Amino acid sequence: MSGGGSVDGMSHNSVRPKLVVPDGSAALTWYADVLGAEVGQRFEAGDRVVFADLVVLGTTVTLKDADAADQVSDPGPILDCVVDDPDGIAARMVEAGGEVVFPVDDQPYGARGGRVRDPFGVQWLLQTPLTMSADEVQRSIDEMD
Repeated sequence: MSGGGSVDGMSHNSVRPKLVVPDGSAALTWYADVLGAEVGQRFEAGDRVVFADLVVLGTTVTLKDADAADQVSDPGPILDCVVDDPDGIAARMVEAGGEVVFPVDDQPYGARGGRVRDPFGVQWLLQTPLTMSADEVQRSIDEMD
């Protein structure tokens, strides 16, 4: 097998972010309750989640409890999420124990967005699609310098 193919000739390539959290069970419940995530497979060793996958905000991510091989990072990972309602999602997250990193607001690069850190250390950059062309975004960034 070469070039990322599989034995049967079908491609199974994908990139999935893996979240390493201090309490996988609690995180899975929180993501389902607050963000409407759908948990797929879940495997445990004792009381630790060693692998779970979930679809959250339209994307599949994987999750596990921290252990000696994979530790919780500080700061935690940042997930860049393009969503229709960043205000509503951020408000739900904060009501459920999330912390505002920066508030949702109209951004100079043509999106409305903000960032919230969930109770497990994951940062969620929540923003609408860009409304400006690439040239306009670059001009806006140049003007901020």
